[in-house]
Amino acid sequence: MDNNLGKKHYDVIVIGGGATGAGTARDCAIRGLKTLLVERFDFTAGATGRNHGLLHSGARYAVTDPESAAECIKENMILRKIARHCVEDTGGLFITLPDDDLGYQATFVDSCRKAGINAEIIDPDEAIRIEPAVNHRLIGAVKVPDGSIDPFRLTVANVIDARRHGADIMTYNQVVGFVIEQNRVMGVKLRDNKTGEESTVYSDLVINAGGIWGHLIAELAGVRINMFPAKGALLIFGHRINNVVINRCRKPADADILVPGDTISLIGTTSSRILYDQIDNMEVTPEEVDILMREGIKIAPSIAYTRILRAYAGVRPLVAADNDPSGRSISRGIVCLDHATRDGLEGFITITGGKLMTYRLMAEWATDMACRKLGRDVKCVTAETPLPGSETADLAEGKHHHKSHIIELSTDQKAAEGRHGTLSSHIAYRTEEDEAVVCECEQVSVGEIKYAIDELHVENLINLRRRTRLGMGTCQGELCACRAAGILVKANKCVDRTLRDLSAFINERWKGMYPVAWGESLVEAQLMSWLYEGVCGLDRIAEPEDKIDEQ
Repeated sequence: MDNNLGKKHYDVIVIGGGATGAGTARDCAIRGLKTLLVERFDFTAGATGRNHGLLHSGARYAVTDPESAAECIKENMILRKIARHCVEDTGGLFITLPDDDLGYQATFVDSCRKAGINAEIIDPDEAIRIEPAVNHRLIGAVKVPDGSIDPFRLTVANVIDARRHGADIMTYNQVVGFVIEQNRVMGVKLRDNKTGEESTVYSDLVINAGGIWGHLIAELAGVRINMFPAKGALLIFGHRINNVVINRCRKPADADILVPGDTISLIGTTSSRILYDQIDNMEVTPEEVDILMREGIKIAPSIAYTRILRAYAGVRPLVAADNDPSGRSISRGIVCLDHATRDGLEGFITITGGKLMTYRLMAEWATDMACRKLGRDVKCVTAETPLPGSETADLAEGKHHHKSHIIELSTDQKAAEGRHGTLSSHIAYRTEEDEAVVCECEQVSVGEIKYAIDELHVENLINLRRRTRLGMGTCQGELCACRAAGILVKANKCVDRTLRDLSAFINERWKGMYPVAWGESLVEAQLMSWLYEGVCGLDRIAEPEDKIDEQ
């Protein structure tokens, strides 16, 4: 921890480095509040980094939750403007298969239109023309403005902007308690998850944006939130099966959406209630893989013979009503709690529920409440203010924007521009080494890695994966992890630490490969084991601390 941070007094401390926490820190900082963002691991280590990356049109909720649907389409249109470098406008289809009720389509379209979503019924043959991978046996199709969004880029862009507006950022620091005096939260007690050092930071207000972990954070302050962990499992395929988001036109169920993103497609999700003691160890079961494959094939038959790269799972932060401790009334909407009026505890707010699509709106609600409580009359401008990387060329920092020189760019430079938008002009290519490609699957160069280390709060290989997609391609880090470690060791100047870091990275990749380890995936895993255990001996280097950030 920076010793100077402990001496500061903040207006607001935001707990949680997912999209909502990062967005809240950004909004608070833009409005002039002295802000600290605290995260126990790395950004996007929770549900933000473990969803299907869907730019929701809201259509999925139109029938069952019209309020959420209306919120989604509004935020969809906002994110297309302020987060352009994080968004791909793929378009979406809701298809009716022979097993589905075609009569549901009319109800679905009517509900979409009431929520403000442009839903257009098209001929099944037209749907096949738009997306050849779709099941050709479909009997109905509706076009909607779905897309895909990269949650890693989105969150980091919010962090960058929060920092630009004066916010301080602390990762790998966990809230272990609160400073409470006369029923008022005065600050937070922190533990450095790397060194074990404990510290205290003071503020006028604390905002709990910890997602599903927000329940446990609230308990540390002596208040209770009725949260119910709902696990969702997903599968990632080795290439883009589809270029348009494909949904089943029916009430939400398991494995009813196939989303294209970057170089892959993914199928999701399942939904199952889990216990709190399991939320830090999300393992995908054979039964979940079976459900995802069996139902996914119905959406796009080519899934049956497409290689699966990995499986993963996240936990939805569902919230039950205060008057329903049984959990039978569970909301998927936004929940913003003022614990002063609810629990008699001043200086404490919780923002939870919602979804990735509505993170900015959640941040706006939480910051509005914070400003009211702090006596600040400043309006939210995040709906109109582009995130770093999504500015227009004339607003972007730097002397030029790559798009004006697109012919001159190498493949890796084009890939970097896709990931970082206008910020890619900050990547230096001073030497031939900077141009060298470290990760062939995702076209990540030495220059991009150096930029991530210097500018994007990167401390280890798992951080680096989230910032650049290194190791997220077909080989799952088999070839690029060791190369990247060689660059990282120059930055941290510690060989032993880098070797432990490399071991943690490979273990994290294996965790997702294990549930789908058959066929080509098993061969790849065996080769990776031979390289890193048999040749490098990383299994003898691994230590328990490697598990610090496997989330």
